[in-house]
Amino acid sequence: MTEIANVASADVALQLDRASSAQERFRIMYEVLRDRICMLVYAPGTQLGEEALAAEFGVSRSPLRKVLQNLEADGLLLSQQGIGTLVTDIDVDELEQVYQLRMELNELTGRLAPASIDARLRALFEEMHKRSEALRGEPARESFARLNIDFFHAFQQLTENQPLKEVSERLFYQTCRIWLKMIPSMTLENEVDIFCREIEEICSAVALGDVLAAAMIRKAHLSMGFTRLRSHRQGP
Repeated sequence: MTEIANVASADVALQLDRASSAQERFRIMYEVLRDRICMLVYAPGTQLGEEALAAEFGVSRSPLRKVLQNLEADGLLLSQQGIGTLVTDIDVDELEQVYQLRMELNELTGRLAPASIDARLRALFEEMHKRSEALRGEPARESFARLNIDFFHAFQQLTENQPLKEVSERLFYQTCRIWLKMIPSMTLENEVDIFCREIEEICSAVALGDVLAAAMIRKAHLSMGFTRLRSHRQGP
């Protein structure tokens, strides 16, 4: 994940103008729109207009349409004839099998071509830990969601198996916005505390160079997180 998704619209247009290839321009637009969907900038049900987005990014509608088609293939958008392109809704029960697969893929992170823990990776996870402590001191929905996304991409660097990383990324983005959707009905401070403890435990494993331990911790927390989501969804 690049930092492109965090920049303002004017900066996105500038990034696209400076892109060296059509493939890079596609990646920029794809990541920006995916990020907006998963941060609920575009809430479920939002209609995305090709003309408005093309004008914002300073591109023609043809390459933008390809980006929207890929986001639809990812399950984040739905094109309906006579209506347009809509952001899809998210439901815990419908995502159960996705969560189950994500749990297994997390474990594989520690088994398939695990990365060698070097100074760069240790520094990256130490930065994640610092950010988690800042979030714990000042809980906020948007900061929680942002750290959730950024920590996922940090965790992805613990494996060098590219197919595993690609599948994991697609499934992550199918599920990650459910937290923002449901946190208003949950206890934000409690969820932040649980997430920060997960980051702390994983960072400790990374500091020791134990990728498998980090992967198993991630798997366990994902399982517990899904159980909490279902519990809140079903009510007392």
